[in-house]
Amino acid sequence: MAKKSELLVGLDVGTSKVIAVVGALSDTGISVVGLGSAASDEGLRKSVVVNIDATVHAIEQAVKEAEVSAGCEIHSVFVDVAGHHIRGFNSHGVVHVRDQEVTQADVERVLDAARAVALPADREILHVLPQDFVLDGQDGIKQPVGMSGVRLESRVHIVTTSSPSANNVLKCCQRTGLTVLDLVLEPLAAAEAVLTPEEKELGVAVVDLGAGTTDLLIFYQGALRHTAVLQVGGNNITNDIAAGLQTPFREAELLKLHNGSALVRLVDRDDAIEVPSVGGRAPRIVSRTLLAQIIEARAEETLTMVQSQIQKCGYDEGLGSGIVLTGGTALLNNTLPLAEQVFRKPVRVGLPICSDSGDDAGGPPEIRNPSYAAAIGLLKYGARPQDWIGAKSEAPSRIGWVRDRLRGLMETLFE
Repeated sequence: MAKKSELLVGLDVGTSKVIAVVGALSDTGISVVGLGSAASDEGLRKSVVVNIDATVHAIEQAVKEAEVSAGCEIHSVFVDVAGHHIRGFNSHGVVHVRDQEVTQADVERVLDAARAVALPADREILHVLPQDFVLDGQDGIKQPVGMSGVRLESRVHIVTTSSPSANNVLKCCQRTGLTVLDLVLEPLAAAEAVLTPEEKELGVAVVDLGAGTTDLLIFYQGALRHTAVLQVGGNNITNDIAAGLQTPFREAELLKLHNGSALVRLVDRDDAIEVPSVGGRAPRIVSRTLLAQIIEARAEETLTMVQSQIQKCGYDEGLGSGIVLTGGTALLNNTLPLAEQVFRKPVRVGLPICSDSGDDAGGPPEIRNPSYAAAIGLLKYGARPQDWIGAKSEAPSRIGWVRDRLRGLMETLFE
């Protein structure tokens, strides 16, 4: 087992389940040494906490299972946040270079200038992610420190969140006795786990198909350019099945997972399935094609909404690397061919990668699953150099804080 000081913990608080992952740092990346999960459908709706006690219970269960799996005690975690309250927009800042040579202090000042935007009282900045810098009219600069110039500009992507929603996630973690080292946008963490630097540079859209929401991130020239959250997800498909086949929600979820298809044309018309009824009535036999028709209608509608968002922000022609699907709903049978049909671009399912070589997940085979992308991404986020993290808090109590240095906090992760 890795030394205690080399361990990180990612806690993915999702609509359908909470996932806790313990990772050990090494020279080649991160190896997963502990896993835990628990159902969270009673505590969250569309990625937002609606029942604190139920969410706390789910977190406790997932963390306890991860502790047993890793053989350690967990005290500190990196946690993600998601939901329809997330907003992303681009901003711009300008400063005068004091000594005609750009220093790190100048970079921090220009980023502060870009993040100086008016926000409602109930919103907080979660991330300030640099896109590029402009020095005396020369654009496309990634790292301006040491360059000569007078006028420094920064282009950034700012992600904001609802303060009450984010604070409820923090409160749930704190009630379990956990220290939250950082709060991270959930699809950003997922993207960190499934994308390569080449894809980000060439242009790629990450579509995180969650149970409660569908999140869209667009990367171009190595930087995040667009963020969007749609209030539809895998649970909407399950609700349609429950209503259309008159079966309980949990049975509808099982039908979706085991017999569902996102494309009717790929289902054998002679296939039949048994559908449990409600109220103690006898189960019924229906055509599997009917189930597929219900699923395809909602799945196609969701992906079409994503495509509209991509076209709206103007990056439809700039996605040289195509589309990457992640999240639990990406596991639905035939989602990939349906997505290719809707987007008319190359599409792949993003599986989490931990090792720097990119050829394995650095852990047990079960994490080679898009459901684990956000949790694995939290580990990779925590292991990043400090200057990768964009947002700094204005006060210690605010939610967008940044660790002083990751290595300095490693010793506090486990006792």
